[in-house]
Amino acid sequence: MADAERSSGPVGAFSGTAVTASPRPGLHAARLGLWLIAGVLAIRQVTALLATPPAERLTVLETWVGPNGVLHVKGSLYDSTRFTGTPFGGLVLKPLTKAAEDALGWGWIFGTLLLVAALGLIAARALPQPVGRRTALLAAPVAVSLLMLSLPVRNALYLGQTSIIPVLLVLLGCFAVRGQRAGGALIGLAAALQPTMLLFAPLLWRTERRRAAASTGLTFAACTALAWAALPHDSHTYWVHHMAGVGLGGRADALGNQSLHGALLRSGLTGPLEIALFLALGAAVVALALRRAVAYARDGQLLLAVAVTGCAAIAVSPTAWQHQLLWVLITVVGRVGRRAADRPLWPVAVIAVMTLPTKALLPPTALLDPLRDNVVLLAALAAATCVPFLSRTAEHYRHPVPTRYADPVPDRRWRVPLVPALRRVLTRPSLLLELLLIRVTYAAYSQVRLVAAGDRATAERHGHQIHSLERALHLDVEHWVNHTVAATPWLNHFLSFYYETFHFIVPLAVLGVLYVRRPADYRWARTALGFATLIGLLGFWLYPLAPPRLMPGLGFVDTVHGVQDFARPDYGAMTAVTNQYAAMPSLHFGWALFCGVVIAVVAPRRWMKALGLLHPLFTVTAIVGTANHWVLDAVGGATVVGLGFALTYLLQGPRAVEAGRVTRKAVPEPAVR
Repeated sequence: MADAERSSGPVGAFSGTAVTASPRPGLHAARLGLWLIAGVLAIRQVTALLATPPAERLTVLETWVGPNGVLHVKGSLYDSTRFTGTPFGGLVLKPLTKAAEDALGWGWIFGTLLLVAALGLIAARALPQPVGRRTALLAAPVAVSLLMLSLPVRNALYLGQTSIIPVLLVLLGCFAVRGQRAGGALIGLAAALQPTMLLFAPLLWRTERRRAAASTGLTFAACTALAWAALPHDSHTYWVHHMAGVGLGGRADALGNQSLHGALLRSGLTGPLEIALFLALGAAVVALALRRAVAYARDGQLLLAVAVTGCAAIAVSPTAWQHQLLWVLITVVGRVGRRAADRPLWPVAVIAVMTLPTKALLPPTALLDPLRDNVVLLAALAAATCVPFLSRTAEHYRHPVPTRYADPVPDRRWRVPLVPALRRVLTRPSLLLELLLIRVTYAAYSQVRLVAAGDRATAERHGHQIHSLERALHLDVEHWVNHTVAATPWLNHFLSFYYETFHFIVPLAVLGVLYVRRPADYRWARTALGFATLIGLLGFWLYPLAPPRLMPGLGFVDTVHGVQDFARPDYGAMTAVTNQYAAMPSLHFGWALFCGVVIAVVAPRRWMKALGLLHPLFTVTAIVGTANHWVLDAVGGATVVGLGFALTYLLQGPRAVEAGRVTRKAVPEPAVR
């Protein structure tokens, strides 16, 4: 690292992001739009917080505010385990108890928003140099928006936690304050509020910033000694009895504690064996993380070095609650992968982990419980010890292997594609990114489908409308087919099994084969299926419809779920897991038709095409025969699938396979900056 950088601050103080030319009007508009989005997200967070009952928000803040607050009594700060800060943190916060509670609550909310904005600005301007004009202009609002969406910030706002302050102090000490002693003092102050921030002292020492490291240690020692002198009983309770916070804020084995200690306790280990294993694993994580962080700091990726160290601090902390996990989000600045197509994988995975509930990331199966329970910890450990972030001197750091695109083939009759920028990609996408996309999309689909449930009276009224329309069109064959199936045991068992089993297996199998054998067609098919599913969700929302099996008085037999008790409005336990009125359109048939069309289009043999078309035929028989859908529901499913394919064609143009008949050439993708 250059001498000028070394002398400017504790970890190379920020010198500003130069933008030599005035931004283009398009970038100006994009930046304004992104700042508006950040503002809307901030307003949304405040609105959601204020919509909760007063007794349920800022609960941690209320442990030391008010006439009966913890800091107003002569007992310990830790009489209530809801106060999770250090004695020095309590000493700093104690003067605030003299403020009016309502005024302090409002000040805390908007003060936290300002801290988040400052954190995003500093992180955005600390990106490794040089950065492109677009990145320099758009990074700040994007960073602030991601922070607003993140679970740690939402948790800190909701509970009234101070966890943003140590992160901000470290970044200020590393990138905004000139002079090693001043920067080290800020980091030492952060460590006095959150002790694992002391891990930054060895980082400073090993990157030749020894005055900053010494200042960090001295500031921490002075603040801790001051708290011990002012609050000796609380200091002894915290440092000896609670072992730096173990047991504060909840049970250490609770899912909210995303540290190695919490994971080991959740696995069933206790006592001296667990403590020894925790110390051994923690020492290994710290050694690996500091070695990587020093290398990235010397490489000029100072923000990444700080984030890696912060992730190690999360892992080795006795308790690392959700509001203390911002370091994981900052690791998105690291670049991973040689190919341009692989670059989004790490940022998308980190953003998903830090913004979505774990049930949206992994299916609710017992086999995946260890991963689901420790997903943030695993992300922190990966960033600290094994994710292969590229060095700035690496061949593909600034110029990744470009993505191959098909030559555009515009339709002569129409202005297609409507969005030429959505070019047909010929290369295979990242498998992990696709699996994450499919899982998150399906979780969102399930949640929206459940929320879109209408009331029973409306759904039954729509059911009578559909039934009447089918009778007018002479399509009302459901009753005859249903009773024929119910009276034929082998057919009943086959169709019930087909209905319950192949709905997910066949689409996943088709997409899997396309991913392996026909990657360009995989992208085309996946996009069409996504559009069809989104349109289907709109149908569920606008037209809740009771299927035949839930229509009282029409005499249908539910061959899959058994006899329905129409006296119970919820029809049993099924309502708790799915929207029973999501009948129009039938995505059961729609997804089957999608599979049949895709197989008919891409299969090389006629018998394969014919076999693929049997799937929608069996599916429509199953959904009608088991009384789970009307005939017109299948028509609706076919309509949304047709619209999905049409939208894909209009936006992106012909399939890449068709375009591939023309000369395929590699179109360089702009390097990710």
